Amino acid sequence: MNRVELIFRAILVPLDYLMLVAAAWLAYLIRFDEAVVGFRAVIYELPFSEYIKVVAISSFLMLAIFAWTGLYSITGTRRVLDELRKILVACSTGVMIIIILFFFERELFSSRFIILIAWVISIVLVATMRFIVLKIERALFKKGIGIHRVLLIGKNRTANTLAAAINENPEFGMRIVERVTTVDDSLFKKLPKVVQLKQINEILSADPTLTRLQHVRFIEFAQMHHIDFKYAADIFDSQSNNVTIRPIAGIPIVEMRRTALYGWGRILKRTVDIIGSLLAIIAFSPIMIVTAIAVRLESPGPVIFKNKRVGEKGEKFNVLKFRSMKQEYSIGEQFGNTEEALQYEQELIEKQSIKEGPVYKIKDDPRVTRVGRVIRKFSLDEFPQFFNVLKGDISLVGPRPHQPREVNNYQEHQRAVLNIKPGITGLSQISGRSDLEFDEEVRLDMYYIENWSLLLDFYILFKTPLTLFNKRKAV
Repeated sequence: MNRVELIFRAILVPLDYLMLVAAAWLAYLIRFDEAVVGFRAVIYELPFSEYIKVVAISSFLMLAIFAWTGLYSITGTRRVLDELRKILVACSTGVMIIIILFFFERELFSSRFIILIAWVISIVLVATMRFIVLKIERALFKKGIGIHRVLLIGKNRTANTLAAAINENPEFGMRIVERVTTVDDSLFKKLPKVVQLKQINEILSADPTLTRLQHVRFIEFAQMHHIDFKYAADIFDSQSNNVTIRPIAGIPIVEMRRTALYGWGRILKRTVDIIGSLLAIIAFSPIMIVTAIAVRLESPGPVIFKNKRVGEKGEKFNVLKFRSMKQEYSIGEQFGNTEEALQYEQELIEKQSIKEGPVYKIKDDPRVTRVGRVIRKFSLDEFPQFFNVLKGDISLVGPRPHQPREVNNYQEHQRAVLNIKPGITGLSQISGRSDLEFDEEVRLDMYYIENWSLLLDFYILFKTPLTLFNKRKAV
């Protein structure tokens, strides 16, 4: 699911809430209108301030019912009739529950007329709002905004049916930009260039004649290049934990997700990141101020060190840290001595690195200042990264972000860790901080990616402070 789809799914929640509150407000106005009062006299007092409090709470209850009926589902193509049916069921169920609750709590208010009017208006408002949102989303799809650019594999009847359905229905949010009818070694050699030139972000396999090995190669390719892989349901008889099924033209299409961190999970994780980073910035601001002063007093140069790192899908960004090295040895555009500093670092790596593979770790690094050793030992140098989290470069929890020159030396299967945002902390960090061999770090990060849950994030966040006191091989 791309960013446009996520945005449209996410905004439905506050918009639904506003429509429900608006429906209750209009019902109140109608009930106390002079014409209605003349027809049916008011025999009770219902202050609007008390009424709106009940409405605010009841509307949250209705949102839970909306979620239960599938109105916030992140899978499948949304159809107008399906939406109307779900809205009718959700609003009716919600009203019945509210009537039952009011039956036991008569002091809330006893106007059945208001409840029934609010029920009718809520159906109309929610349906109208969702119809408008759906039309806007489909209009964007027709303009090519937010669509999935698809590589279709196959030349059989199933592939032809899918191609026709996708081409004739832009509201699916898909566009076939390349079609493959012959799968061989030459295809896999030119596939990276095709994906780049055509900006493909989804592979759809509809050819049941392909071997399992060929499909495994496509799956591995999709993971390494951070694109989605889907297949027609009859291709595999096996199941995967991270799959979703979406019918197109009556043919069930199974998507093998790269991670459980998808759709609403992604939205929830981002919400936790924003709230968590804001709280951390506020809570740790005294420590950050003291650290900044200590760094500046010991050695001249910038307090904040901007280090180029590789994030989700290979995008580069500057991770923020408190500078822990002497200025003349620090590497980065802000210091202007990159070539000399890199040459010295390479000498240290060859002599003193305690890690094998693309990632290095220098023991007894002579470039580190006295303050730097202290803040590295307790990871205080990483506190500015909460601003990276707030900005959206990284997450609170995720794989460790590495430098471009390190990522360039990754093996193909190791690039799968770039499928999600990196994090300040992660499963590999709490399992050995920076002392793990890179292969073990990748194995733990892949487990996290494939088995993500919000509970796992909270577990990692809880354990992170406890690891700060573990002895490290290098600081």
